[in-house]
Amino acid sequence: MAEIEREAMEYDVVIVGAGPAGLSAAIRLKQLDADLNVVVLEKGSEVGAHILSGAVLDPCGLDALIPDWKEKGAPVTVEVKEDNFYMLGEAGKLRIPNFPMPPLMNNHGNYIVSMGNVCRWMAEQAEELGVEIFPGMACSELVYGENGEVKGVVAGEFGISADGSKGDSYEPGMELHGKYVFLGEGVRGSLSKEVIAKYDLSAGKEPQKFGIGMKEIWEIDPAKHKEGTVTHTMGWPLGSKAGGGSFIYHLENNQVYVGFVVHLGYKNPYVFPYMEFQQFKHHPMVVELLKGGKRVAYGARAITEGGYQSMPKMVAPGVALLGCSVGMVNVPRIKGNHNAMLSGKAAAEAAFDAIKAERSGDELSAYETEVRGGAIGADLKKVRNVKPLWSKFGLTASLAIGGFDMWCNTLGFSLLGTLGHGKSDADATEPAAQHKEITYPKPDGKLSFDRLTNVAFSFTNHEESQPAHLKLKDASIPVERNLAVYAGPSARYCPAGVYEFVTEDGKDPRFVINFQNCVHCKTCDIKDPSQNINWTTPQGGDGPNYPNM
Repeated sequence: MAEIEREAMEYDVVIVGAGPAGLSAAIRLKQLDADLNVVVLEKGSEVGAHILSGAVLDPCGLDALIPDWKEKGAPVTVEVKEDNFYMLGEAGKLRIPNFPMPPLMNNHGNYIVSMGNVCRWMAEQAEELGVEIFPGMACSELVYGENGEVKGVVAGEFGISADGSKGDSYEPGMELHGKYVFLGEGVRGSLSKEVIAKYDLSAGKEPQKFGIGMKEIWEIDPAKHKEGTVTHTMGWPLGSKAGGGSFIYHLENNQVYVGFVVHLGYKNPYVFPYMEFQQFKHHPMVVELLKGGKRVAYGARAITEGGYQSMPKMVAPGVALLGCSVGMVNVPRIKGNHNAMLSGKAAAEAAFDAIKAERSGDELSAYETEVRGGAIGADLKKVRNVKPLWSKFGLTASLAIGGFDMWCNTLGFSLLGTLGHGKSDADATEPAAQHKEITYPKPDGKLSFDRLTNVAFSFTNHEESQPAHLKLKDASIPVERNLAVYAGPSARYCPAGVYEFVTEDGKDPRFVINFQNCVHCKTCDIKDPSQNINWTTPQGGDGPNYPNM
């Protein structure tokens, strides 16, 4: 097969992903040296189109990057006024008081935000400094140099037909080369995954752990709206089926973010995370809040939850991993955006020093040193045992022991050391024969919705003539192994209804991939028990178009 010839453009730093990490890196590079050539490539149709987060933002990242962000009009205005924690039963709730919680759990001084809108604003700041930002440009390949270093990416390849051939409108895309390449793709990015594997960056680290976060935006009765109120719950409906919980954040304009997180280390393949979320909304507390309101948006995204002990090495020759590409979420706080911003800033400073010293294509070890030894490492180290405790001992024990351990870490020590996670989320899945099937209530169409109805509210679109971006390593495995042994969990763990097993006219079941529905959450790449699904980028601009997630 003839090698594709592409034009190449040269930059000082090439950044993949216009999320909080990538944009922070771009802004900091231009703050340090206005003459640096910096480009940001974003696969979404616009900056913010693929950004989904809770989100209660700790502003420390913004403070460090743009100290006058308030004066510059950042969309960070709804300060947290009230902070509630509840343990739910099927019909009731128990308020968990705030006073015994470690100080790090306090949301005082934090803000309820749309991270999509924050990223749109950050992109404006970056462009004012001279950063080039190209949305709708999916980065499909890495480009390697003569010595095995990462020297760039391929972006903007369009027009490949469903059979893999080059269609009439084929565009080969371009190679964008940099002295350094930053990958800020978010959770389980395809290029980051390749770099981690190629350079064995996870050697000696615990397996990365993940959750699936699903979120709806609701407009509610103004009489029930309490701007600045933050509520988190645990317990029902998940119970002992899986770890996780909910969030309800009251932002402005009578809107609330209603979200649900399910940890993907669950054992029972019959667990249906999306239906757990829909069931949650029928709790009396939530029914009362949402009654008379309307859902205006939906989306889903995986969350990196492994924390301090699961972070891979962050640098390899020519490349640095930023933010959730590494996994910098503080799980008990349900916050990672501040660390993503700080990581982008740290990577930019390391690259600036290297370029100033006329280096290129080497490892930015100063970046890794800053992340592990600085504010990010300190933030994550304090909470490193909460997730493994939850996975091993369940909710109640983890609340008590995890809370005690966080207090100890706040005081500068830990009796537990650093606990391991054990299995990956894929390996945690057990055969269906070891579990009972779970029956979920049918959505009522008012508070709860079926997946395809909700996916329409993610405004997802994929050009159907392209090849499916969800690749099977072995086409026989979904039916012969995953359906036979695990009861076909992909039909349940996907929050967008991408996967189904179809039986027609008494024939054997066949596996169908409805890639048009994909909201780019990456759950399939993570949870598939056979690790047979590889998530890759579709052509640029495709996927969800989140308005203000």
